[in-house]
Amino acid sequence: MPWNATALNNGTKANYLLNHRISKNIIDSLLIKGMLEIVQGKTKQAINTINELIVTAPNFKLAYLIRGDLLAAQGRPLLSFGDSSLSNGKIIYDDHNLEGLREEARVRLNYYLSDKKYAQLPNLLVKLGAEQENLIVVDTASSRLFLYKKVDGVLTYIADYYVTIGRNGPGKQIQGDKRTPLGVYFASKKLTQPLEDMYGGAAYALNYPNELDLHQNKNGNGIWLHGTPTNTYSRPPRASDGCVVLSNPDLNALAPFLVSGKTPVIISNNIKWLEKGKSNFQAVQQKELEHEIEQWRINWASQQTDQYLSHYSQKFFYSGGGFQKWAHHKRGVQASKPKITININDISMFSYPNFDQPIVVVDFEQNFKSVNLQNKMFKRQYWLHENNQWKIIYEGAA
Repeated sequence: MPWNATALNNGTKANYLLNHRISKNIIDSLLIKGMLEIVQGKTKQAINTINELIVTAPNFKLAYLIRGDLLAAQGRPLLSFGDSSLSNGKIIYDDHNLEGLREEARVRLNYYLSDKKYAQLPNLLVKLGAEQENLIVVDTASSRLFLYKKVDGVLTYIADYYVTIGRNGPGKQIQGDKRTPLGVYFASKKLTQPLEDMYGGAAYALNYPNELDLHQNKNGNGIWLHGTPTNTYSRPPRASDGCVVLSNPDLNALAPFLVSGKTPVIISNNIKWLEKGKSNFQAVQQKELEHEIEQWRINWASQQTDQYLSHYSQKFFYSGGGFQKWAHHKRGVQASKPKITININDISMFSYPNFDQPIVVVDFEQNFKSVNLQNKMFKRQYWLHENNQWKIIYEGAA
């Protein structure tokens, strides 16, 4: 990664970033500012910027590497990023660690030099439930976590953070593959048990493997959002055993948005973004899906068994088996046409990422009442868009 790389030497973009606040995060702002100053030959300004960065984050190894380059540049030209290979009295960079720091610098810079506007909304079908105030979207391709908040019923960008994912990339399949799963998950409340230093000051477990993961024979466990060791500000983009890792200050900033234990976390590879001024196809699909959910409820409540079962895909699965067993059970239950009432409330919807066909995870509160039974439960369904229709492929308790 040469210091004069084209990606770092975009004059127009570099000048814009140098003259505007780069990020809400002071660490990101100082890092990018210092690197762009180096590219533009402003060595003295860069030294001051990187020194300020080290004072602000004294355990930021990447900052020390850059300062080493700046000091070495006073005596000779630098051929590549990290060419100085200085120990600087604190950190010794072997080839593995050096490449990790280079990759971190590359990933962080590419994000700020890209044309993607960090305040854009993800091109996902998202409807937060009544008790869900926040949404987290992780883009494994850019090593970035995006935080959104429901403001007056509208999804609104709040902040974004650099993250580390599994050392073997995204797409977890089995225990020990050191990959980060892709899908829709929900973060638990902050774990209360004592943590090893490698997890930083806090951790929030994700419900991997979820229902779809299990159906696809994926296994493993212990996928968390967590922090970094005390002596490390951040880790390379791919360095965890599968968890999503943030710096401790970033995780602390995120903590107030995770207190409910119900925060949805969508982990996607190469997230797509809504383009301003263009029609929102996701809004159209949301209305279509809401209509189908209501028709499913009506057909069930009115004991129209054939119509009710028509909402289920032949690919349907549940804890007891597949579609044929489900259909046989439902026909038996509804044969006597018992009088029932069914109401559903507090619907949430989340697009499932990285599938060939659209899948949406739908949660809601279900109130069921018959002559012999009355209960309230939280239900989860997965709806698949197949043959231009929404069909249920999973149903069970949330």
